[in-house]
Amino acid sequence: MYPPPHAYAPAPMPVPKPPRRWWQHPALIITALVVLPPAGIALAWTSQWERTQKIVATVLSGIWFLIPLLSDPPKETGAEGKAPAPAAASASPAPSSIPPPAPTPTPSAEPQMPSAVGWPYAQAEKTVEELIDGELKALSAYADVSLPADHGTWLVCFQDVTAGSRLVAQSAAPVVHLVAPGTACPATPGTDLRPRPAAPAPAPTTAAPTADPAPDDEAGGSGGGGNVSYRNCTAVRAAGAAPIRVGDPGYGRHLDRDGDGVGCES
Repeated sequence: MYPPPHAYAPAPMPVPKPPRRWWQHPALIITALVVLPPAGIALAWTSQWERTQKIVATVLSGIWFLIPLLSDPPKETGAEGKAPAPAAASASPAPSSIPPPAPTPTPSAEPQMPSAVGWPYAQAEKTVEELIDGELKALSAYADVSLPADHGTWLVCFQDVTAGSRLVAQSAAPVVHLVAPGTACPATPGTDLRPRPAAPAPAPTTAAPTADPAPDDEAGGSGGGGNVSYRNCTAVRAAGAAPIRVGDPGYGRHLDRDGDGVGCES
């Protein structure tokens, strides 16, 4: 028994490939992939290759294109094939026109006396005693003002060691003269703050006048006794003996003009 006609479907006819263009030639594509990878990759994907072939060609061409970019650039060589020396090493440094900085002066090994005038004594004491082995001595600037036990706030008016002098050369401890806060400094140390009033000048002494001897004709007047005699009433009054009477020392008739026994009445 024969099978009925058309029992099996006929096999499909193969689809004919489109005609290949000139830029789809394999030799041209491979050359472009090696010489100019971006163009070769573009041509490979427009060719009639299988998809797997296109992917492999793209990966290999991309690696070939990236190798030169990722490698170090070649160093420049001179005419003899040697790399030139660095410019910084070959060129000698130019001399600088800027002079070198001056050396920093080292502090003097010998301490010097600071200018402590106007400082509180506590500050002057701390500063000076850090420079010497001894102590700073303090005195009152006024002779009639006693220095209290706590005189740290008193101000320095004078210092016996001049500022800038070497302290090691001093044979005695430095001395400062102080005044209380708010008190002006004297002109010189040792001045009295409250000078004593000047003592009154003694009154001139008047020497008692020396009585001149009376003339012989008048020396023996009545009542004239002793060795005292006056030349005139001016001498009697200067001696404080006026009026002078008969019997008083130095009485004489030449002093009693009216002869009533009392001389130099007025």
